[in-house]
Amino acid sequence: MTVELVKHSAADTDVLWAARVSTAGEQSLDELEKDPERSKGLINFLMRDRHGSPFEHNSMTFFISAPIFVFREFHRHRAGWSYNEESGRYRELEPVFYVPDASRKLVQEGRPGKYRFVEGTAEQHRSVTESLETSYRRSYEAYQEMLDAGVAREVARAALPVGLYSSMYATCNARSLMHFLGLRTRHELAKVPSFPQREIEMVAERMEAHWARLMPLTYEAFNANGRVAP
Repeated sequence: MTVELVKHSAADTDVLWAARVSTAGEQSLDELEKDPERSKGLINFLMRDRHGSPFEHNSMTFFISAPIFVFREFHRHRAGWSYNEESGRYRELEPVFYVPDASRKLVQEGRPGKYRFVEGTAEQHRSVTESLETSYRRSYEAYQEMLDAGVAREVARAALPVGLYSSMYATCNARSLMHFLGLRTRHELAKVPSFPQREIEMVAERMEAHWARLMPLTYEAFNANGRVAP
């Protein structure tokens, strides 16, 4: 998975001036010149008591490359998000496909809503790798055959599986990202348990690392209050 922070306007001071406008009016902009560390208590209060709107006055744009099935889960997140994805209608898609490595747990145990994943055997990993590679190779050959026959890209792409890599720009604010992280990561500090698919969690972890560097006080408050978005 690839996650690049391509641009941002995001800092802890953005939370502070947005929050203080309710009592200081235009003087709240003075927060831009002050050390946000002095007001970390306010950030924690806003997070703890779920005053969420001050966390929306910032922006982060990520370039993400991941399998299509990851994006299908990603696009469930709509409030506070903007997406633009590469189009198989307008460009020939490259043969880049996802094959889990040996660290991917393959076996699901338990019933829906109460299950866990455990390690697969060497034979299961071999079967997954060989089966996916065979399927990917044949599907891409079918795709190429249709293109060579003059079939439109938007029709030929129907032969391609959800394991194909795609790329997109995703733009969000800290509040929408916190909602995403609360659902798409499993974390020991989380007050509410989550059971994300590992592949989207890998993307979420990389996004979280970028955000933590941009807004360390907000990130600290998020973790201190159970990783529940305000």
